[in-house]
Amino acid sequence: MTTILITTANGETGRPMVDYLLKDGFHVRAMVRTDDERAQRLRDKGAEVVFGDLLNFRDVRAAMEGVQRAYFNYPVGDGLVETAVMFAQAAKEQNLELIVNMSHIQSRPRARSKATQSHWLSEQIFDWSGVPTTNLRITFFMQWLLYISGLIRYGRYAMPFDAGSRFAPIAGRDIALTAAKIFTDPAKHGGQNYTLTGPVEYSHEELAAEVSRVLGKDLPFEHVTVATFLELIGIPDDTPKLKHFEAAAIDQQEGRLAGVTEDAPNIIGAPLATVEEFINEHRPLFELHYDNKTA
Repeated sequence: MTTILITTANGETGRPMVDYLLKDGFHVRAMVRTDDERAQRLRDKGAEVVFGDLLNFRDVRAAMEGVQRAYFNYPVGDGLVETAVMFAQAAKEQNLELIVNMSHIQSRPRARSKATQSHWLSEQIFDWSGVPTTNLRITFFMQWLLYISGLIRYGRYAMPFDAGSRFAPIAGRDIALTAAKIFTDPAKHGGQNYTLTGPVEYSHEELAAEVSRVLGKDLPFEHVTVATFLELIGIPDDTPKLKHFEAAAIDQQEGRLAGVTEDAPNIIGAPLATVEEFINEHRPLFELHYDNKTA
C-alpha cells in the first residue's frame, strides 16, 4: 500500500487531506508537533500519527522512512528554505515518487516578502533534488474570514488590505482535495506548477459586502494597518506575519493576486466552494449566541 506523508496534518489543508486520502485507500502518515486531542482524532480516523519538527532533520528523515509520496507545507515564519532543504534531502534518500509543495500565487525571485521569496527558493530546491514535485501556487484562503470571525460577530469587518485590491479566495478543503487528486497520479502531475484560486474574484470591499449579505448583517469594510490587524486577531508580536502581510498588501495593489484560474476545478472535476457555502459551513463562528435560560 502506498504511504503518503502529510505535514502540518492538523492544519486547514492537512486535516481534510488526511480524510480524502484515507477515503481513497492510501496509508496516511500524519506528521504533527504534539500528541493532543487533535492527534487522537487523526488516529481515530485511521491515520498513522508521528511527531516531529520540520526544522529537525532527524525528525524529518524518520517521518519520511518508508514513504512514497509527501505533502510539504510550512507556515509563514522563519526557516522555510532550511526546512525545504532537509525535506528534499530526505525525499531524495527515500526515492519519493512525488512531493506536493504548497507555495504562493505571487511566488517569484524578487518578491518583496521574505516568506514569498522563500517559497520560490523552495520550489527551486525541490527541482534541484530531482524528486518529482508539483508546486501549488495558491491565493489567499477563505479561512482569512475565520481570522476575523470574532470581529464579525460584533459587526466589524477589518482587513489590512486596500478595499479595491482583488483576489479570488479558495477554501482550504478545496486545496486539500486538489492535492489528494494529484497524489493519485504522480506521473501526470509531477513537475507541474498549478495556480489555485477560488471560483469568484472579489475586491476586499466586495467580499465584505458578500459576507454581509450571507449573514444578514451590516459589515462595512474597514481598512486597518497590519500591526493593528495582528493585535485584533491576538498575535501582536508575530514579526514574520507583520512583514509578510505588509508585502502582500503591495502585491495585491499590483494585481499579483487578481484573476481566476481553472486549475483546481479541472483537477478535482467538480465546482469549488463559494464564499456563501464556506460561511454557512462555519456559520456558528460568525454569529452571537445568547443563553436563553431564565434564572
